[in-house]
Amino acid sequence: MNVLLTGGYGCIGSWITKNLLERGERVWIYDLKEDPKRMRLIMDEAQIRQVAFVQGDVTDLNRLRESLQQHQITHLVHLAGLQVPTCRADPILGAKVNVVGTLVVFEAVRQLQGQIQRLVYTSSAAVFAPPEKYPPGRLTDDVPLVPSTHYGIFKCCNEGNARIYFQDFGISSVGLRPWTVFGAGRDFGMTSEPTKAIKSLALNRPYHITYGGIQDMQYVDDVARIAVRCLEASYQGAKSYNLRGHVVDLPAFHRAMCEVEPAAFKLITFGDRQIAIAYDLDDGALQRDLGPMPLTPLKDGIRQTLELFRKLQKEGRLDTADLDAK
Repeated sequence: MNVLLTGGYGCIGSWITKNLLERGERVWIYDLKEDPKRMRLIMDEAQIRQVAFVQGDVTDLNRLRESLQQHQITHLVHLAGLQVPTCRADPILGAKVNVVGTLVVFEAVRQLQGQIQRLVYTSSAAVFAPPEKYPPGRLTDDVPLVPSTHYGIFKCCNEGNARIYFQDFGISSVGLRPWTVFGAGRDFGMTSEPTKAIKSLALNRPYHITYGGIQDMQYVDDVARIAVRCLEASYQGAKSYNLRGHVVDLPAFHRAMCEVEPAAFKLITFGDRQIAIAYDLDDGALQRDLGPMPLTPLKDGIRQTLELFRKLQKEGRLDTADLDAK
């Protein structure tokens, strides 16, 4: 595969890149600027040198189309987007990047007339309403979507446009809806706090997770491997799929941290505010259509993340800017 990732220098993109390189695939990153700092957390310099950088704006159709054509890209992962805090502060910018940028990706694929064999893009669990808006039990992919943020609305728009591109032009795509993704490199966004708590634990520093309630914890390497699986599996259509990791409340997550590292008992605290996104999501359709999908045990994901942060700290390479800015 010749794979191009938009926004590929982010957390999920870095882990997808790592998985692709380990499989022997060729990878290009399309972004505004070259910034492999998150890749350096999980890959060595020899691996990073295998990644080709293509400078470009995701809202520039001509530039993206020419890049896909020039590098003979066969598979495309669209990750570029602005997260909840930025969309709240500047909804117009959020719509430009998240909605127009995604339309540009689909239009570039359409104009290349079959060159791109598979398009995978990230939607979000933020498309769902708050949990109290739904009946008890697991929610399938196709329940009513009533987001509580601009970001969630933009993601709904992207899912709808993906469906229309399949309806009108036969362009297949897979949309993935992550919830709380955790692991090295997750340093920004509304649900980055559990990762920041693990990093603080590695530094023997206290950390307070500002929210509580129930969330769906998804280890970033699992999310990356799911995306890679969606690139290679036989598929036709334009469906958006729930991801499901470990649906736990904050006390359960805290207990898991304490079992991995007892110091968490005193260092890590949490609040009681439930994030206004439904959390009990059914991934049965994803498993049926494209699975089986990986699922790392929660404690193993926490342990691997903690061990990596401690290794980086020992090497003097652990960036604490995300903690210091709180």
